[in-house]
Amino acid sequence: MKKSSILLFAYCAALTTLLSVSSCQNNSQDIIGSDKKKETIHYGGVFRINEVSGFKSLFPLNTTDVISYRIFSQIYEGLLKFSPQDLSVTPNIAEKWEVNETATSFTFYLRKGVKFHDDPCFKNGKGREVTAYDFKYCFDKICEANPDYNGYWVFKDKVIGANEYYESTKQNHPLPGGVKGVKVLDDYVIRIDLNYPYASFYNVLCTPYCSVFPHEAIDKYGADIRIKAVGTGPFKLATINEGEVVYLSRNPNYWKKDSLGNQLPYLDGIKITFINDKQAELIEFKKKNLDMVYRLPVEMIDEIMAEMESKDKKLDYDIQFTPALNVQYYGFLNSSEIFKNKFVRKAFNYAIDREKIVSYVLKGEGIAASYGFVPPSFEDYDFESIHGYHYEPDKARKLLIQAGYPNGEGFPEISLNLNNNGGPNSPNIRVAEIVQKMLSENLNIKVALNIMPFPQHLNLLESGNALFWRQSWIADYPDPENFLNLFYSHNLPANPNDKSYINTVRYKSMVFDSLFSIALKENNRPKRFELLKQADQIALEDAAYMPLYYDENCRLIRLNIRNFPSNAMEYRDFSIVYFSPDSL
Repeated sequence: MKKSSILLFAYCAALTTLLSVSSCQNNSQDIIGSDKKKETIHYGGVFRINEVSGFKSLFPLNTTDVISYRIFSQIYEGLLKFSPQDLSVTPNIAEKWEVNETATSFTFYLRKGVKFHDDPCFKNGKGREVTAYDFKYCFDKICEANPDYNGYWVFKDKVIGANEYYESTKQNHPLPGGVKGVKVLDDYVIRIDLNYPYASFYNVLCTPYCSVFPHEAIDKYGADIRIKAVGTGPFKLATINEGEVVYLSRNPNYWKKDSLGNQLPYLDGIKITFINDKQAELIEFKKKNLDMVYRLPVEMIDEIMAEMESKDKKLDYDIQFTPALNVQYYGFLNSSEIFKNKFVRKAFNYAIDREKIVSYVLKGEGIAASYGFVPPSFEDYDFESIHGYHYEPDKARKLLIQAGYPNGEGFPEISLNLNNNGGPNSPNIRVAEIVQKMLSENLNIKVALNIMPFPQHLNLLESGNALFWRQSWIADYPDPENFLNLFYSHNLPANPNDKSYINTVRYKSMVFDSLFSIALKENNRPKRFELLKQADQIALEDAAYMPLYYDENCRLIRLNIRNFPSNAMEYRDFSIVYFSPDSL
């Protein structure tokens, strides 16, 4: 059985017929080229995949959960995108760009002929061409004070005029011209000016919030835009039945071609189902009703690995492991009466045996979070020098006495809020049950488990209506900064009753903020990482959260699937994926 290791982590409606198409079939057998191994590439087929939770929203400015993002990213596009091979930033709708000497002004040149999907929101239902004015419209929208828009943090403080425009929309008097630092130079050229050099600027342009969408869709659909997706991507939203299925069909007008000049994408479509049980999902995979399974049922890992290693049976699938840019943690509402007490938060941290959780509950798939919030997956980030929490129940009890709750006396029963992600035996629930037991045995604190659908769970913690909750953070972009951004108090709303989309634990520290803000403006990588590491240590010493474990990506995938690399963010680009029937 494959184990995780620190070394590995360190290196880091006419559609019904289509819906029933097997991925092993090819509607078009046209040979369109060859890859480096001289294997024929085929058009056709529907990629079938399952998600164990529902999505929140498919609208770019409200995409805050990973399920939404995985669907969304096949529909919408931005100026730049990540490479699915190595997560490097690559051109997308912007075919090239220029940067000034001080790295504070970026000019992007758009491709001509990129069109929005055909949709009723357009005249005659035909998608029009994308221009720089569309990006200007969308970037101004990022900075609108709208409770349904979650991406302001990507431009806040960084883009000239972003803060001023936000405040003007808050007063319902938007500044003419929108965000001052976002300027249209002509139909295909847009410039973005920053207040200071920002090392992760290219990265944030790859986030969902910076995707382009037409104003016509907003005008026509209003609040229904969450399920009326109109983008420029390789696939378009064809059918949606929430909680059951989403079907994305091939965009016949997609702008991109492969290196041989063949039209992308190769697939006819993508079918996403929502079976909320990992065992049932695996059964569907073994019945060949799914082409991939992401994450395995913990209780079946040993059985699956034995099957993979057996020589008695030839399998038509393989298993892939990849270090993940993902940390699993429990959040405390730092502003609440109970958890504003640092001694309580630290007591909780010392009362948990993370090694036991990883070894016995997760069957070794993961690494105990004994360091900071940043996963040990970044080269040059000295995670080993960060001093984290280990299992010390005696110390935990002493801290609880300091907090004013000797042997848990007077401590109220609290709820641990979590989402049911994969059925009654999901890792979320099993980890929660053992944490519940440890807190009871070591601190005499009673914790009830409050299990709910993920969108409801997310809304609860963002609204500040949860005291203690389960969460994970999967990187928006591959940089330690993206993890530590969750504790930056500048991301807190001015009104404490408003939603906090990033800093959900509502943590405030002048020391952390000082280090993090300096790091944002530092372009020297070693210096920047050192500042971020120090900030990481501060948030950990303050016990702003309870780290549990660093995750690992694991997926079962059919042998006939090509051009679908695994990466640390599980970033998926289906535009280049195809099926190879010859491999079966």
